[in-house]
Amino acid sequence: MLSDVISLDKQYYMNTFGDRLPVCFTHGEGMKLYSDSGDVYYDFLGGIAVNAIGHCHPKFTNALKAQIDRLVHTSSLYYIENQARLAKELVSATCADKVFFANSGAEANEGAIKLAKIYFHKKGMDKSEIISLDHSFHGRTLATVAATGQEHYQAPYRSILPKGFRQIQPNSFEAVERAISDKTAAIMIELIQGEAGVYPMDLEYAHKLRRLCDERDILLIIDEVQTGMGRCGALYAHQLYGIEPDIFTSAKALGGGVPIGAVCAKEKVAAGFEPGDHGTTFGGNPLATAAGLAVLDIIKSEGLAENAARMGNALKARLLGLKEKYPDMMTDVRGMGLLIGIEIVPDKAKAVFDGLFERKMLTSLCKGLTIRIAPALNITEQETELFVNALGDVLKGAADL
Repeated sequence: MLSDVISLDKQYYMNTFGDRLPVCFTHGEGMKLYSDSGDVYYDFLGGIAVNAIGHCHPKFTNALKAQIDRLVHTSSLYYIENQARLAKELVSATCADKVFFANSGAEANEGAIKLAKIYFHKKGMDKSEIISLDHSFHGRTLATVAATGQEHYQAPYRSILPKGFRQIQPNSFEAVERAISDKTAAIMIELIQGEAGVYPMDLEYAHKLRRLCDERDILLIIDEVQTGMGRCGALYAHQLYGIEPDIFTSAKALGGGVPIGAVCAKEKVAAGFEPGDHGTTFGGNPLATAAGLAVLDIIKSEGLAENAARMGNALKARLLGLKEKYPDMMTDVRGMGLLIGIEIVPDKAKAVFDGLFERKMLTSLCKGLTIRIAPALNITEQETELFVNALGDVLKGAADL
């Protein structure tokens, strides 16, 4: 029973999440999650952009079952077939030449930061500063918290955060020009700031950053943890922007729910890591990379990036229609593909979020005013209609309060 789970959680689990939403799921299928009380929920958050192929895709679960029957883990002391194959698949589909596998997005971003620093160290250059953006989110390790442009994440750990990180205004090329110095090693950005409320970077800004990095011998790191794996309408968002990073990171949907992260880099930068410079126990093990191979295969064979672009455009159009109908409730609709932020007026946002949950629609609330959705990339038109209709009902009800 849910009450028993809540009691156990409060007694034994460290309270890092506060009171969670009062539901516990037992199984899922596609966009649907089933609670222990038998209710059906529609997962429009996709496990925070993790479940890109939906819940329990049969091709995915069969691949995992088959791998578990053979081998789950060895170690990095030995060659791992799935690891090598997944690295090849990622290189073949992107601008990267080499890949390193970790266990999460935070670990991947930490690896990217270390790679940028050691790349210049190996060249005998004193370049160690990392510029990132205000409102960004890059992870929970000390280095990735230092890179994260949100004061409330940094404040409790200020005295032990690594030095050399600074944040600047997003989408301001002038801010970048003022911030860079001879010690700048890398500029680290999300092309769409998901945790901040789904704020895309301007196309011109992204291209100017790429040119500036080339001119000043600075590495461009793109955090694709949330925007990757078809989420925005291409395998990775930087492909939509028409730029190539020196390093990009991937996680979340890459494993379809199995923990995995990836640091992907151009050859010259990847050469900064030599034996002993970095490592992992679990990263890229046979099970995690089997999951990654299955997810990539499903995304490609089922055209899910293309479906994300198509369904995302249709969904945004419907949401903009609701914005016109309820201008005193909805203030903006942002995003690319199936990463969408729906901004609600501050005094109504929580009520809208709660109303959607009551109607069995799972979303998240960013910064107290933006409803974020990141559903499975194989979502159907009928499922998008369910969400739009539910949101319309909630907006109408909240407007009448």
